[in-house]
Amino acid sequence: QVQLVESGGGLVQAGDSLRLSCAASGRTFSSYIMGWFRQAPGKEREFVAAVSRSGGKRNYADSVKGRFTISRDSAKNTVDLQMNSLKPEDTAVYYCAADVTLYDSLIYSRPSQYAYWGQGTQVTVSS
Repeated sequence: QVQLVESGGGLVQAGDSLRLSCAASGRTFSSYIMGWFRQAPGKEREFVAAVSRSGGKRNYADSVKGRFTISRDSAKNTVDLQMNSLKPEDTAVYYCAADVTLYDSLIYSRPSQYAYWGQGTQVTVSS
């Protein structure tokens, strides 16, 4: 089992950057696919980005491609989401998610595929 704690959210202006971090507990961090999702008020939780357990494969939602970058550090047991050129429509609660896998290059993009979730961190982008 893994516990996830997000940090780094806040209030920024359109065009600014923000870096979210997710700290994972446990000794098997390298066994987990890691993902970021977000949920705006009144909307369903949506996929943002994911990275394979090896770190060699990444996937992004079309809405964030070219602006967001996901990375993982197995030495620190963290997965970060660098968000650049933020837009008001990026405003949401951002969640870190994890799921164990045996495969180095597997990535999940649906919330139902992830067993473990953090508590979320609020990102607000003003226009």
